[in-house]
Amino acid sequence: MNTSYDATTVGTIFNVQRFSVHDGPGIRTVVFLKGCSLRCIWCSNPESLSCSIQIGVYPDRCIGTDKCSACIHAAPDANAFVVENHRVTALDTRRPQDYERCAEVCPTSALKVWGRQVTVGEVMQEVMADEACYRESGGGLTLSGGEALLHGRFATELLKAARSAGISTCVETALNYDAKVLDELMPLVDFFFCDLKHMDPDLHRKFTGASNARILSNLRKIVAADGAVVIRIPVVPGYNGTEANLRATARFVAEELKGRVIQVQLLPFRKLGEDKYVSLGLAYTMQDFTAPARAVWERDLLRHAEMMSGYGLNVVAGAASCALR
Repeated sequence: MNTSYDATTVGTIFNVQRFSVHDGPGIRTVVFLKGCSLRCIWCSNPESLSCSIQIGVYPDRCIGTDKCSACIHAAPDANAFVVENHRVTALDTRRPQDYERCAEVCPTSALKVWGRQVTVGEVMQEVMADEACYRESGGGLTLSGGEALLHGRFATELLKAARSAGISTCVETALNYDAKVLDELMPLVDFFFCDLKHMDPDLHRKFTGASNARILSNLRKIVAADGAVVIRIPVVPGYNGTEANLRATARFVAEELKGRVIQVQLLPFRKLGEDKYVSLGLAYTMQDFTAPARAVWERDLLRHAEMMSGYGLNVVAGAASCALR
């Protein structure tokens, strides 16, 4: 297929992680695209949800506007800052991108910019820095998020750029988008990591804000096209981490997908990201959740994996490394 691409296409990302070994075969560079179409109540990365650039405020790091006013002097409108007891506690503005300079000059990182606009060419410069590692390990580029495939054109051009450079491609996706997106992108992707949150449509909507109907439909579509798929399930005790839900998931994969997936990975839920929610002025819905001790969730994941393996599936506890079939 034609792998010519437009290096000037612009998208918004919030991180680039090099030397990853859990996001596809080999050593990989993971590009995290900003924006998600789900609102999972257990999400640990609130900075990934909005497609827009955001600025997080960490009041505990602020040394005080009576001692330092660098951010206020750099601001296009000093009134956008909420200041309490000489500390910046919030940023009240509809255009956070106008305040990136304020974060740059803050000496204590009390302001944190989440997101940056980049071109495909700029991302590929970072990706190509580790080309030798990909060749040696069988690794490559992984697009993640948020939801990487919300960014149709940007994701497409990035994948085309990787293909043009002879680099393996992988996408981590929750599959909540129009099936037409897959029609264009599937030929450009060597490997899919597909999230499954819950099999019950009503509970899926309750926990993620959306039905699972098109998610399951898109997963069927990838498998029917003989795509290389690993299914990942974030196992949250009391939410989707029930035997009933995991049995329903195992039956779906074994019967409807005919077991045609490389692996099912059961991932432990860790209560992370609360400080990021606070910094962005968002409510952390899992605040009152008490996570089980490590020994308990490790035991439970192994028990669930053994049960699901009984359906003839390759099920592992954790993000095990895996190779293209």
